[in-house]
Amino acid sequence: MKRPCVHCWSSDGELQRKMAAHAVSVLVTGANRGLGLEMVKQMVEASHPMRKLFACCRDPDGPRAEALQTLAKKHPNVIAVVRLDATDLCSIKQCAQQVGSVVGNGGLNLLINNAGMLAKGTLQETSTEDMQNTFNTNVMGPMNIIKEFLPHLRAAAKASGTPGMSSSKAAVVSISSFLASLEIVKQSYDSFPAISYRISKAGLNMLTVCAAEELKKDEILFSLLHPGWVRTDMGGDEGDIDAPESVQGMLSVMASLTEKQNGAFLDYKGKSLPW
Repeated sequence: MKRPCVHCWSSDGELQRKMAAHAVSVLVTGANRGLGLEMVKQMVEASHPMRKLFACCRDPDGPRAEALQTLAKKHPNVIAVVRLDATDLCSIKQCAQQVGSVVGNGGLNLLINNAGMLAKGTLQETSTEDMQNTFNTNVMGPMNIIKEFLPHLRAAAKASGTPGMSSSKAAVVSISSFLASLEIVKQSYDSFPAISYRISKAGLNMLTVCAAEELKKDEILFSLLHPGWVRTDMGGDEGDIDAPESVQGMLSVMASLTEKQNGAFLDYKGKSLPW
């Protein structure tokens, strides 16, 4: 499926300034590789970086987090590498406490649910265990993360002193996929079944829309982003775009979000996707 070209984040100075104006603190899950690592890299190297960036992953001291740790050493006053296993509620609670001790009453401005897993099996190939593991990571993880970090998001919304919704005030952006769209199953299933991934991401979409409705009174923005088919460990070598291009687009979209996009399902260009 052909993807359109992306707006360049670095060339969109107005969006950079908008996000930087109030986005004091940002948290990214699954930050040790792929899109998550690229998000951390681009945000911290922007001309107007945030003050605190919590880069979370399952094993911060393991070999798969070496690139993240190297990046953190270059920006020790901004990046804090924190353990967060999306499938472990105790880990999520501990991370929320650690983040809370840093952000205080200022709260957490932007939470990016990026951690996820992909299994490529068909219905007949997918076991109950496969489905459960995928669901635990892609749905239960984000649900528990939202719940545990909700006090910090509420604090950020209150501290902003500005009306409306934005990613620089208080927002949760979850990385979904066009494979979650019910409307495109017929045209995409044969080439990429991945049934547990599709179902779990559809569940993530519903979770996000429900959260957007339930928490709109708190002025916390919820949105879903499809990063495109990206050449990463998860996306494979045949993807349409590379991680820097995808992340440039997603950061640009995040910076432009308002209450009009609360509960929206968008691609990395900001285009609405079918449910």
